[in-house]
Amino acid sequence: MNILGIESSSLVASVAIVTDQVLTAEYTVNFKKTHSQTLLPMLDEIVTMTGFELETIDAIAVSAGPGSFTGLRIGSATGKGLGLALDKPMISIPTVDAMAYNLYGCAAIVCPIMDARRDQVYTGIYENKDGFSIRKEACAMDINDLILELNQMGDTVIFLGDGVPVYKKQIEESMTVPFSFAPAHVNRQRAASVAALGSLYYEEGKLVTAAEHAPDYLRKPQAEREREEQEAKGNVHNS
Repeated sequence: MNILGIESSSLVASVAIVTDQVLTAEYTVNFKKTHSQTLLPMLDEIVTMTGFELETIDAIAVSAGPGSFTGLRIGSATGKGLGLALDKPMISIPTVDAMAYNLYGCAAIVCPIMDARRDQVYTGIYENKDGFSIRKEACAMDINDLILELNQMGDTVIFLGDGVPVYKKQIEESMTVPFSFAPAHVNRQRAASVAALGSLYYEEGKLVTAAEHAPDYLRKPQAEREREEQEAKGNVHNS
């Protein structure tokens, strides 16, 4: 089974191919470049270097959100374009699920946090010790509420994601259970994890057509939320 993974939910751009539970190739860049400039050239580099034939892919796994609205749209469009061109199904992978899968086998509770601004994070809570399981599905929530929930669980926690440097001080000051931060090689999004988790979901039949695939933003874009806030204030003043 060949699964192509695409990750573009944050600053990280990453593509990977997993073949029968073995990582064939992965290209990951965590740098300020537009994903529309990087994803297809990265995939082309992998194909050129390995001689891999894209026609042999069984499905395309895409990090479907939450995350950067622009990044998610680019990743989704890239996956849909390939899916339509190659006539291949797609697998929508929640971004924080794939991040947690980076730490498969970890004894601690795994908590990815992506900065959603204004003390909000995109997160989920996972167990990896005896297989991959979800204790709290992907959501947007206040970082302080998340810390409270983790403390109440009473288990050791490991954090990862771009929310760590943003909220590290709050975590260090407020966590009452043992915790740590994931090291560099597994603390950001990776297409290898998207593809590997995609392999499991493929076997479970969690497939959609390229036409059906859509990103899951979890909440409205910031500009839209701010506009609604201004409109609500205007309605209050006018009433």
